[in-house]
Amino acid sequence: MAGGPDPVAVFIEAGTRRVFASVLDWPGWARSGKTAELAVEALGDYLPRYLPVVAAAGLQPPSGDFRIAERHDGLAKGADFGALGETAPSDRRPLAAADGARLASLLDAAWTAFDAGVARAPERLRKGPRGGGRDTSQIVEHVHSAEAMYARKMGLARDQAAAAGPDAVAALRRRIGGALRAPDELLTSAHGWPPRCAARRIAWHVLHHLWEIEDKS
Repeated sequence: MAGGPDPVAVFIEAGTRRVFASVLDWPGWARSGKTAELAVEALGDYLPRYLPVVAAAGLQPPSGDFRIAERHDGLAKGADFGALGETAPSDRRPLAAADGARLASLLDAAWTAFDAGVARAPERLRKGPRGGGRDTSQIVEHVHSAEAMYARKMGLARDQAAAAGPDAVAALRRRIGGALRAPDELLTSAHGWPPRCAARRIAWHVLHHLWEIEDKS
């Protein structure tokens, strides 16, 4: 008898007030909640928003049930500040080029979705009850500047000439995607982000802010 769909493996990283759940094999699909159970529930709520990214990457959508496969051992430093960033034990496994290409395709699709969402959005976004929050161009600048730092975290040296050029954002994205597609050539420091972790973290940041823009438009 054939088995059912493979379970969707989830990584949990917990702070003192907030917990993040991220799907290990699907970069960008990550949400938070006050508890691990609520964070995993939020993953299910956001699947319809994630599926267009999966389709744009040319992949079949996940269909199994969630399974908490790994947990960060200790306090997740960024969780309480609204950011995931811990490395899962399985992130350190060797990454085949084909698997890296799959991660890169999802990250490329997330970037494309972000750019399209920005193009549709108004410049001024709805603010919080106390007037806080950024407008669209400020979010875009934040995402782009963060990716330069993330690239270094995954082991890519800063390219001064490309960073100063008119095509700086696209050039950096090509370098990140190329590194995922050729993981054997990437040298990540012991304190950096292995390719799997980097793809998950970068894609989450892109989609988190895309959905923020959409919700506040």
